[in-house]
Amino acid sequence: MEATGEPVLYRKLLLWEQSWESGEEEEEIAELLVPGPWKPQDSSGKEAGARPGARAQLVAALLLLAVGFSLAVWQLHSRASSTETSGSGAPPPGGHSHRPGVYHHGAIISPAAPCSDLGQELLVAGGNVVDAGVGAALCLAVVHPHATGLGAMFWGLFHNSSSGNSTALTSGPAQTLAPGLGLPSALPTLRLLHTRFGRLPWPRLLVGPTTLAQEGFLVDTPLARALAAQGPEGLCPLLCHTDGTPLGPGARATNPKLAAVLRRAALAPTPDFAEDALLSLLARDLGLEGPSAEPRPSLEPALQLPSAQGILFTTPSPSAGPELLTLLEAALQPRGPSPDPCPPPLHANETPVSSVLATVDSSGSVLLLISSLNSSFGSGRLSPSTGVLLSNLVDKSAVSTWACPLILRGSPDGTEDDVLGLVASGTPAVARVTIHALLSHLAGSQTQAQHQHQHQHQQGPTERSGVCGQGTVLQVAAHAEHAHVSSVPSGCCPFQGF
Repeated sequence: MEATGEPVLYRKLLLWEQSWESGEEEEEIAELLVPGPWKPQDSSGKEAGARPGARAQLVAALLLLAVGFSLAVWQLHSRASSTETSGSGAPPPGGHSHRPGVYHHGAIISPAAPCSDLGQELLVAGGNVVDAGVGAALCLAVVHPHATGLGAMFWGLFHNSSSGNSTALTSGPAQTLAPGLGLPSALPTLRLLHTRFGRLPWPRLLVGPTTLAQEGFLVDTPLARALAAQGPEGLCPLLCHTDGTPLGPGARATNPKLAAVLRRAALAPTPDFAEDALLSLLARDLGLEGPSAEPRPSLEPALQLPSAQGILFTTPSPSAGPELLTLLEAALQPRGPSPDPCPPPLHANETPVSSVLATVDSSGSVLLLISSLNSSFGSGRLSPSTGVLLSNLVDKSAVSTWACPLILRGSPDGTEDDVLGLVASGTPAVARVTIHALLSHLAGSQTQAQHQHQHQHQQGPTERSGVCGQGTVLQVAAHAEHAHVSSVPSGCCPFQGF
């Protein structure tokens, strides 16, 4: 399968439009409905001192003004409703309603509300799922430095509904910048993905993340919990109060050095120029003559597994994708899919920390992104010149078991979602947890198919209250010309759409 694909095309958001009849008809309607008692009239019923039709023109103008004002209020209300963290279930202009997480055009789900908001803004601005996903990933690099950042490694899986191709994104093999410190690869990796498949200009994607880094963001519960567990060592003054204690929930944090790096990345004429500027600053901080290696991100055809349920796609080695497909091939036997028992909890010496997000549009294009610094806050080494936390993912690290995104392009019999995407984090048994989530979804889809009396727009991806008590699974789907987003456990991750 080829890694290239045509640009993804999307329907634009269409606001309600009012067509007007001819001016003569407006005047006639106004004459019939509005007597105009505030003007003097003669005994024949005509206005004194007024030319014929003047009253009708005035009334028509007032009616136009009133309708225009009502339309403006409606648009403002719609935009305000779309900013709610849980998504809007209010009836759209078409007249039918949806449950939260179901949208006409596109949607995004991520671990941080500001980043889901940013992804939605990029979608509404005319961007595609790649624009929204890359922008949100850069946002997470600012607001969730415990799990991801410019020092992180990335894996991704993109399904292009226009071409039908699925493409895997990788930062390349983990490389060492200095002893115990991984080589940063986020900027060239995300830039490569955007250059191949994005639509909006690259600088547009960095506006939101740069603003958050410069003007500040509120520490959310996941970051505050990680700070409390980590302690202030190596993180001050970036994430500490003036007395040296870690920031708590609701505290404001800024990272002006990171904002400067993002501005340079936005203005850089080529990806290499931006990455060289970052690496030269890091080398200076570490006392190195220069990095001995360069990031080697790549785009390549995704691994695939045909099955009775459709075609399954995932990422190649050294991710956990091959293990995932091996386990799925055994689970999806002709006897029919059924949820296997939850995998036993694994007691690993160190659980890899990762960050996940997912975007989808109603045509079936899906982007799943996973990134990791390996440990919480990576190496704990903060570069003072860049505001970047360096990872401890190095060339001798273990296989990337934290990376195994999964996309199912459903079978044509109409019983499954057209396209389903699953991405998990937070457990060393990510592959097994993802399999359990997929089997649960397929079992739920079969149950839904037996209850066709339900309204079509109310159906969507199956949600579960938990996934084996381990980790988090984000679930996106394109079904019945709608975009669906949900998470397991429910409510763990803010989503947005339009």
